[in-house]
Amino acid sequence: MVFDFDHTVVDDNSDTWVIRCLPDQTLPDSVKNSYRKGHWTEFMGRVMNYIGDQEVSPDSVRSVMETIPFTAGMTDLLTFISQNKSTIDCIVISDSNTMFIEWILHAAGLQVAVDQVFTNPAKFNELGYLEVKCYHSHDCDRCPVNLCKRKVLELYLSGRSDVSVEYQRIFYVGDGGNDFCPTSCLRRHDVVMPRKGFTLEKLLAKREGQEHDTSLRARVLAWSSGTDILQELKATMQM
Repeated sequence: MVFDFDHTVVDDNSDTWVIRCLPDQTLPDSVKNSYRKGHWTEFMGRVMNYIGDQEVSPDSVRSVMETIPFTAGMTDLLTFISQNKSTIDCIVISDSNTMFIEWILHAAGLQVAVDQVFTNPAKFNELGYLEVKCYHSHDCDRCPVNLCKRKVLELYLSGRSDVSVEYQRIFYVGDGGNDFCPTSCLRRHDVVMPRKGFTLEKLLAKREGQEHDTSLRARVLAWSSGTDILQELKATMQM
């Protein structure tokens, strides 16, 4: 199981949710308008600097992050995965950051479901400011400068193969435009699961409509809740 995090595992964007820890729950225009396309992580660095400047404590940031809602059915799905670790490996590939994801999963008692998290590294510095760094550098022109999810997935699968782990089936669950690139490395018996009504579903539909495009081999199965994914997962395990 490969999960995106924002708008997939949780039903919002963790990077924008954090703004709720500010006294007036808003950013000044100087910070808001500093975003450049493809450079979200650098933008989040400025957001966290501003939050630090407002003397919001790390504990206050964490308390707010722990209130982000999970997408319907996701806690049941992750609980099922945590109870079946002998047959299911589960990773998260996200453009959020290590601290946010760790806090959110731990608060819900769901960290046991996830074997590894691949995301932008974050830590508090000596001033109590959260510093967020880019996950890696890559040469993919389709992805944000800090993260190519296809490269992450390919390296993970290669590493598992090196220790003689070959997956019978891979489920890729996501919603956004940055979840599109990794779908092209999935196999015919794998399943890509886009969230209904979100960008990934639209991009996959467009690709399926192009007869000459053979880069998508996996089966596409859209979902609305974690329950849809859980039903498909259980059906696969009974095969």
